[in-house]
Amino acid sequence: MSLSIFDIFKVGIGPSSSHTVGPMIAALRFANRLDEANLLHKVARIHIEMFGSLGATGKGHKSDMAVIIGLHGYRPETLDPDQVPGLIEQVRSSGTINLLERHAFAFDESADITFNRREVLPQHPNGMRFRAFDAADELLMKKEYYSIGGGFVMNCDRVRVNLTPDVSIPYPFDSGQQLLDTCARHHLTIAGLMMENEKHYRPESEVRSKILDLWAVMKACVARGCSATGTLPGFLNVKRRARQLHERLCSRPHESLKDPLSMLDWVNLYAMAVNEENAASGKVVTAPTNGAAGVIPAVLHYYVDFIPGASEQGVIDFLLTAAAIGILYKENASISGAEVGCQGEVGVACSMAAGALAAVLGGTVAQVENAAEIGMEHNLGMTCDPVGGMVQIPCIERNAMGAVKAINAARMALRGDGTHYVSLDKVIRTMMQTGADMKSKYKETSRGGLAVNVIEC
Repeated sequence: MSLSIFDIFKVGIGPSSSHTVGPMIAALRFANRLDEANLLHKVARIHIEMFGSLGATGKGHKSDMAVIIGLHGYRPETLDPDQVPGLIEQVRSSGTINLLERHAFAFDESADITFNRREVLPQHPNGMRFRAFDAADELLMKKEYYSIGGGFVMNCDRVRVNLTPDVSIPYPFDSGQQLLDTCARHHLTIAGLMMENEKHYRPESEVRSKILDLWAVMKACVARGCSATGTLPGFLNVKRRARQLHERLCSRPHESLKDPLSMLDWVNLYAMAVNEENAASGKVVTAPTNGAAGVIPAVLHYYVDFIPGASEQGVIDFLLTAAAIGILYKENASISGAEVGCQGEVGVACSMAAGALAAVLGGTVAQVENAAEIGMEHNLGMTCDPVGGMVQIPCIERNAMGAVKAINAARMALRGDGTHYVSLDKVIRTMMQTGADMKSKYKETSRGGLAVNVIEC
């Protein structure tokens, strides 16, 4: 197993890890390939085609914006979202792109970016084709990439191009059962096992620091979402609700004393604040995707704000445990809404958060696995049907529901002894099979479900 926690959790910008972050990475990779081949100065035109789900909803997910930013040389993890509007306006007003900020060429967004809504490339629903031409319109280079969910990108040879390099780790695992067995054999928690593996990528002090940096980005995202006002971008004119909810909760603390479930209002707030920021192209942590970015921060905030004895070590253990569960889904199924529906996004995030919460609340490894299984079992079949191709309806509320469900899954598991009929491995396999059976109109194409019924109403 060669995936790291920092492959599962990555800093990027909204609104989508597969439709925004992935295309940005692919465009940057294409620009770097041109540079490596010493062809940068010859480029007179670049044509980009989006296929399948990217073709159907890429416009609403700002895939066009993402490839423009990537061609300029910007990386998702270091990009300041406040830079984006000015950069896009500069490209549109000047009609040029400055490739890697070193070579300018003419660029007509309407002609040079094509969205193929019905055509799909063979290896994944999120396909992209980049072609560069010289002044004589001769082809200089052609590359195809696939954005396979969570900001992961692979090329046409199925080689992933943005993962942590393979190293030999002491405790590899490729199934939930192997993870359980390895933990038992070496007397490790899941977080402890993950930390031992992570120490083979970088020093422990750096691992801890980088994990806390991720938590800092999550907290900052919640804070921004709780302070922002107005409506979200796009024709739906969805009103931001997090600030109003935050003000109400802060101004009426006496209500909390009367309502034993008031903490759920805070969990809802945390999740909605993150996903409103994501919808506005703010900075988020893929957890494991942008569309599901609010679930884990909401549950982690619940741990920090409502659990006595919560600690910095607990935060680290929470995210390490969540990452291990996310790795199982990434390697054995999918975290792409375009491939398996929203069960692969909010469902996976719910499973990750449930297991992680069970762990930091003192659960055994078996109880953690049970919590993760419950979190997915009751998300099976969830469709990905974003209205207008935008990560707003039903995505924002869906994250809040996923967070609350994760807390309940953890509580159910902790009330048991860890034994259960359906294993995490079986539910992961079932999720993948369910996604394969799901019609394409329910997999991030905006051709079914709420995406059509809301518009008709």
